[in-house]
Amino acid sequence: MTVWITRVDPVEPAAGPLHGLTMALKDNIDLAGVPTTAGDPRNSQPAEHNAFVVDRLIEAGAVPLGKTNLDQYATGLVGTRSPYGACHSVFSELHVSGGSSSGSAVAVATGAVDFALGTDTAGSGRVPAAFNALVGIKPSRGLVSARGVVPACRSLDCVTVMARTVGTARKAFDVMATFDPQDAWSRRASDLPRGRSTRTPGAAAVIGVPDIPLDLDPLHEQAWQETLDQAYRLGEVVKVDVQPLLEAAELLYSGPWLAERWLAFGDKMVDDPAVDPTVRTIVRNGAGLTAAEAFAGFDRLATLARASESSWAQLDALLLPVTSTHPTLAEVAADPIGVNSQLGRFTNMVNLLDLCAVAFPGPARADGLPFGIQLLAPAGHDDVVIDLAAVWCGEATRSSEVLLAVAGAHLSGQPLNHELVRRGARLAFGARTAPEYRMYLLEGPRPGLTRTVEPATGPGIEVEVWSLPAGEFAGFAATIEPPLALGPLELSDGQRVLGFVCTAEGADPDHEITRHGSWRSYLAQL
Repeated sequence: MTVWITRVDPVEPAAGPLHGLTMALKDNIDLAGVPTTAGDPRNSQPAEHNAFVVDRLIEAGAVPLGKTNLDQYATGLVGTRSPYGACHSVFSELHVSGGSSSGSAVAVATGAVDFALGTDTAGSGRVPAAFNALVGIKPSRGLVSARGVVPACRSLDCVTVMARTVGTARKAFDVMATFDPQDAWSRRASDLPRGRSTRTPGAAAVIGVPDIPLDLDPLHEQAWQETLDQAYRLGEVVKVDVQPLLEAAELLYSGPWLAERWLAFGDKMVDDPAVDPTVRTIVRNGAGLTAAEAFAGFDRLATLARASESSWAQLDALLLPVTSTHPTLAEVAADPIGVNSQLGRFTNMVNLLDLCAVAFPGPARADGLPFGIQLLAPAGHDDVVIDLAAVWCGEATRSSEVLLAVAGAHLSGQPLNHELVRRGARLAFGARTAPEYRMYLLEGPRPGLTRTVEPATGPGIEVEVWSLPAGEFAGFAATIEPPLALGPLELSDGQRVLGFVCTAEGADPDHEITRHGSWRSYLAQL
């Protein structure tokens, strides 16, 4: 089978949190100097630049080894719709690899790379992860920039990462989740709700499971029942109504979003041997959709989203299988559209309903094939579902990390930021302090924050909140010199984290620089 479309020579890795980790890129993601075929050999022009996310990963020390096979134009969940040849699961030459990120999954599962990038519009990062016993993180929409990625449905496309462990996938995800002002669909992490905001700290997670039978094939059903028996390791298990989600999943290929694929690459769907006939049949159906049909689809989706709201209010995450079966190559060849549609029943709705997800291995099937399960949650709760997946897989969670707010020389791009990065810290989100804080200029130069006792109004001081491994905290704290200290700091949303605060002797009224609102703004005025 063809896994790689293009191989490149490894380069010396940069210093950073991903130093020396190797990666593969789905061939709808730009790598400078290499054609981005999107599974279409007619696309032979080398890319001029790296995709935004590829630049971020290389800067963090990751090393690209090449571009991987995919279902053409990322249209498929099977891994067979490619003129370069079909991929199969590493567990069986008879069974599909899953797609559309087929080559990326196989490259990771065979150990050729440490992690790989895919895309996930309808499930294309989670299905191949499930069929190859991998972890697949599908971020909240817009959390990872898609600039430099060939679009399938631009409003839904997500760059995803697959790895053999939650920890490796998460390390890459932490680097990938960076706001890109040049991507119109990019969203700041600070603009998304953070998980567990309404739950009691330390309380057991609440995991939803479907309240109806899921019509799985017998081997999947047996593995799913074992999964339900094991779900209690994550916390309290409750049954919820999943019907609105399953109905929303049907909209992706029967509703107006098919027109978005036609908009993205319909001009390529001509009668040419390079075009996969199944992809052409599917995408051409989007050419005749009307604006009225689009608005009808949007209205139906809004109705289903509202119907699912009450479930999310009581859950930390929803547990589902990734697929209802694991088809063979022969079954897909006999019914390429029907079997593919069946594979998207539990994945298609995630981006439509603005959810995040992580897929990971559940109990193996009785025939030895892997069985993939997934946890879903509303956008912004990425860390919640990744933490829960880590618990299931017996790996470390974020609970072993400390949130630390920085306002000066430790900010991204500032002289002391390396003190955080070399200790494995990662930028969690941007924020502002409560309005009562004042900022003073200290020797260094460096800023110090002090909270006043009087109530105040205003936007507060701009800070970055970093997540620092707990084991690194003492060493980092030892680098802080008076009059700065680490202490409780309240953010504008009421959350309390540790932060750089200034003792009384440093709060000289003649050196107050609060009016600038941030250290960067102050520096810009010099």
